[in-house]
Amino acid sequence: MSILRKLHIKSPYPQNFFKIFPPRFFVAAPIPNPGPFDEPFPDEPTAAYYDEQVYKAGRNGDMVTVGYLLNKRVRDGCFNTIKTFNFLNNTESSLSILDSLIQTLSRLDKGLPRKQAFDLLIARLCKLERTDEALRVIETMAERGYGLNVASFHPIVSSLTRKKKMEEAWRVVDRMRDAGVSPDVTTYNYLLTAYCFEMKLTEASAVVKKIEEEGLAVDSRTYDALILGACRAGKVEGALVLLRSMMDAGFHVMYSTHSHVINGMLRLGYYDQAVRFVMACRGRDPMLDKESFGVLANKLVSLGRPVEAMVVLDEMRKRGMTFGKKLTEFYEQNVQNRSKSCIDSSK
Repeated sequence: MSILRKLHIKSPYPQNFFKIFPPRFFVAAPIPNPGPFDEPFPDEPTAAYYDEQVYKAGRNGDMVTVGYLLNKRVRDGCFNTIKTFNFLNNTESSLSILDSLIQTLSRLDKGLPRKQAFDLLIARLCKLERTDEALRVIETMAERGYGLNVASFHPIVSSLTRKKKMEEAWRVVDRMRDAGVSPDVTTYNYLLTAYCFEMKLTEASAVVKKIEEEGLAVDSRTYDALILGACRAGKVEGALVLLRSMMDAGFHVMYSTHSHVINGMLRLGYYDQAVRFVMACRGRDPMLDKESFGVLANKLVSLGRPVEAMVVLDEMRKRGMTFGKKLTEFYEQNVQNRSKSCIDSSK
């Protein structure tokens, strides 16, 4: 519990950052109207409509139309989505338009249209595992004062830590500081989760120490990572203490947090304890109950523990929870077997 004692809890809510770079003297020409369009805009366009139009223009390499649509959609209240830059894929020919796209985004309306577009482009590049290109976008935002803040870095740190490229992730954190952007608790949570998954508790403890030293408030994901680490290391008792502390501090318990505890117990062969755990936690959050009971039932069936699985499924049925085809077939077959055994025993 040494890690837990290092946590500095200010509030159950994460701090927000929006530290903006001072703008440089850069002037971009406004984007012209590329019309006329083949089809008129609908009276009430949607975000999905704009995503489709941007996709078509982007695939054709028509950056003027892409820029015009990105501006217009925000004015129409149809903000960009994670699908906005889906016309980019992980090929050299597709990414060859990146410089032109960055120039186009630089000409968007100041404020939200430009800032959001750049952030979503970074997220798209990270999804394509092109973090070097994402860092190029970061450099443009920094040099030209396009509202670079800690959220702009999140997809990059997340991508690198998921791939266990921890040294690269820490270098990105250093680049954040060089750019005048302070890492927030979300940044450190990505690092902490990766270390806890790999059971590198010394490194995890160092991350918690940084969170404390920088006066950041922990959140649900901080606890989720620590509980994951404890369970992966076989310290289920410690995980339960962390879970209780998390709840006492008023944090929302994530679905994954319960799954970590359930999986940790099952790995140790604590089948009855896993059942008692979900039973003890029931009734606080119907959706969490459904998730936890479902996860446990499926795991018990896969592990060949029909008795414990039926206890969980009986409770699910009593509470009106639905379960999938596999569990339904298992449940009905075992109910029949149970009824047959009762009849045979009564003869």
